[in-house]
Amino acid sequence: MSVNIVDLLLLCMEKGASDLHLTANMPPVLRVHGSLMVVEDFPPIKRDELRRMIYGCLTDSQKQKFEKELELDFSLHFPNTDRFRINVHMQRGSVEAAFRRVSSKIPDWESLGLPPVVKELARKPNGLILVTGPTGVGKSTTLAAMVNLINEEFKKLIITVEDPIEYLYKHKNSIVKQREVHQDTLSFASALRHVLRQDPDVIVVGEMRDLETISTAITAAETGHLVLATLHTVDAAQTVERVIDVFPPHQQQQIRLQLADCLQAVLSQQLFKKKDGTGRVLAMEILVCTPAIRNVIREMRIEQIPNLIQTGAQYGMQTMDKSIQQLYARGLIDYEDAVTYMKNPMLLDQVKPGGNSDEDKRKGVRFW
Repeated sequence: MSVNIVDLLLLCMEKGASDLHLTANMPPVLRVHGSLMVVEDFPPIKRDELRRMIYGCLTDSQKQKFEKELELDFSLHFPNTDRFRINVHMQRGSVEAAFRRVSSKIPDWESLGLPPVVKELARKPNGLILVTGPTGVGKSTTLAAMVNLINEEFKKLIITVEDPIEYLYKHKNSIVKQREVHQDTLSFASALRHVLRQDPDVIVVGEMRDLETISTAITAAETGHLVLATLHTVDAAQTVERVIDVFPPHQQQQIRLQLADCLQAVLSQQLFKKKDGTGRVLAMEILVCTPAIRNVIREMRIEQIPNLIQTGAQYGMQTMDKSIQQLYARGLIDYEDAVTYMKNPMLLDQVKPGGNSDEDKRKGVRFW
């Protein structure tokens, strides 16, 4: 049986999968609600056939780039399918690929159930907001929801720099310009060096990968722009340390002062499989920059950030442990899953699992 890439993408959508993995001499594999599932209806894909399938998705320039660098990231959309973010790579001499599904529709706030404070943060006129977490926890979806809110409520010029472009925005009250790395600009750093001359109000950075990108993002936030960006860090304290530590020692004092002044919030995410197996649910640590938070950043007392988050509920702050505890208390996740990601698992002994879906929606629980 010949394997058709469009059929596989449609199957990915039908099964509600987040990812599709194509590996030589194996059937296609889907990731559904965080778990890998072999598609038994399809035969193992031979190495030559897999190369043909993947190369059929590439332009001539993409083929040349891949053959030169042996790595390629791009996005793709076929008729009647969602968009897919694709990574093509080599594995033991075979051309293989990972497809990340990106819904064609930007999720609305009601369906996501993001905490109300996130909505207020998206309405900030300036400053730096960081969405963090490992790969695959929905950072891009959170950014998309924030950008869509700005697009609907304000008359602003929004410029995104992405690798590759994922969600597509339509101009509403705002103008949204989306620039793709390697297609519209050479790099994140290059795009950000020139972005301030493009009269933006909001700048969205798909990923802050290097010193120059981070430095330019901080400068843009300092000079009156709202900057939304992602980092691969697991919590707020580590995020602050990562931003500062990327700079040489002689610059770190100045960066601490700049970051303390311009940082608005850090939103750290983690996804959990729902207990009933019907999807995944989000836990979120929220740091909002109060005067106390800004002071500990200036003085490099980062170890005090978790305590300040814990006592900052009136500002919308919550620790990851508290968020996980709430999910467990509502009966949404298993004890074993909760314990795995908690710094203080004893918090689970203070609650009994239970709850109902209506209450979950009111309290801002996010379903995937």
